[in-house]
Amino acid sequence: MPLFISKEFTFDAAHQLVNYNGKCENLHGHTYKLRITLTGDIDKSGMIIDFNLIKKIVEEKIIEKLDHNFLNNIVAQPTAENILLWIWKELYPVFNFPSCKLYEITLWETENSFVTYRE
Repeated sequence: MPLFISKEFTFDAAHQLVNYNGKCENLHGHTYKLRITLTGDIDKSGMIIDFNLIKKIVEEKIIEKLDHNFLNNIVAQPTAENILLWIWKELYPVFNFPSCKLYEITLWETENSFVTYRE
């Protein structure tokens, strides 16, 4: 029976929305929260995957690139949806182990506004 394992991260970044009529067209920032969820079976170590490995991969592939950065330089129209899809494309090939795979990611732009993607 597959299980799910998740780890959460935060990062601070600035962005501004292009061709948008509202406050978000101005330069502003957020403290984003990111949840990574993998699915798999428990291996001989008793784990699906080590939390430390999840942390290492996400920090290297995502947090180091986005934290304290201007997201428009990374994602053309950095809406929460587009940032989330960029993150998925970065992580999907990496979290493709025989024992587990990337299942879902959720990105909070604010405490109560978030987007989720699951393939």
